[in-house]
Amino acid sequence: MNRFAARTCRFPRRMLLRASAAAAGYCLLSPLAARLAVALPEGNELLVRSAEPLNAEPRLVALATDRITAVKNFYVRNHGPIPRIELRDHKITIEGLVHKPFSLSIAELNDRFSQYEVEATLTCAGNRRQEISAIKPVTGVQWDAGAIGNARWTGAALADVLQAAEWQEGAKHVWFEGLDPIKEKDGSVAPFGGSIPLARALAGNTALLAHAMNGAPLTAEHGYPLRTVVSGYIGARSVKWLSKITVSDRPSPNHYVAAAYKLVQSEDQVQTAAAEPIYPFPVNAAICSPAAGSKLKAGRTTIAGYALPSGESACTIDKVELSRDGGRTWTAANLAGDSRPFAWRLWTAEIDLPPGRHELAVRATDSCGNSMPEHGAWNFKGYLFNGWNRLNVEVS
Repeated sequence: MNRFAARTCRFPRRMLLRASAAAAGYCLLSPLAARLAVALPEGNELLVRSAEPLNAEPRLVALATDRITAVKNFYVRNHGPIPRIELRDHKITIEGLVHKPFSLSIAELNDRFSQYEVEATLTCAGNRRQEISAIKPVTGVQWDAGAIGNARWTGAALADVLQAAEWQEGAKHVWFEGLDPIKEKDGSVAPFGGSIPLARALAGNTALLAHAMNGAPLTAEHGYPLRTVVSGYIGARSVKWLSKITVSDRPSPNHYVAAAYKLVQSEDQVQTAAAEPIYPFPVNAAICSPAAGSKLKAGRTTIAGYALPSGESACTIDKVELSRDGGRTWTAANLAGDSRPFAWRLWTAEIDLPPGRHELAVRATDSCGNSMPEHGAWNFKGYLFNGWNRLNVEVS
């Protein structure tokens, strides 16, 4: 194990064959074609926030049951239709500021490069947007606190692939391009894209080219057959249905880097162009159980949830505190499992609740000294909300 909780593993060819069989329902067309997956796969237990494109999150209580989020409970974030990709035709291309550009099939990629398993949390930049909208309405998918999940991801290290391509002097950023066709405002169609600084791409196993999730091949809605997983960064940088990697001297010009995922206070284009793209997620926490509006019996009550350290560096969750009176007094929560950078930690707290109405609140602090503010900051697009998470309950 290295400090990012990764382990080297050979992912056998028979697993790739199982991937083809398991995803047979999705592998109907060439990589350049796409069709809508009109419903969640059978067994998924998600609340659909939008049908086209498909965006869905789990009921919060499901997130507090296991450190590793089951695929059926893992949020789905899309900007366009889900592409259906035929594994035998799919290739990943590495180009741009490299001395040795190349293209590989998924099988060739996984045979050529060592495979690693990394535990990492993915979270949408818009997680908890409902709370921002309560301050002042914003557009976008109205997520509760469930646009987040923690999984074990398996794949090649992006650093190893870039090393093989031999990046050139002047290289500073790595672009990713998916195969999901997204209709732009002008009527044109373009793929979803992302990019990260080269320094982050080279930071050990923090960026993977992943083909498996929780020990099984990726499902279509999670990026089959290949996606990036960039630990510590917002989910938009972990591009699904990956087809192309480009090494460059600047961030990607793709809309979802150049304009969409930025912290701004208005739709002013000059302000948007000047703002930096969002990369790391902030320290955050949420109450998952009991559910909002629950009517509880007076007495000893267990409260449960998750806490996520900042993704800016190898931070871990240091402490979680729960209040039963809106933040006037606090109780230290019990943290489950071990602390790992770029991965959440589940927590529980036992508190006495007398009859009446109570405002529960949770806050978290990580090992880098980052703490959740009492009140999260409003922004025009509703990103990165991490004020104290609050919940009202009735006790009788």
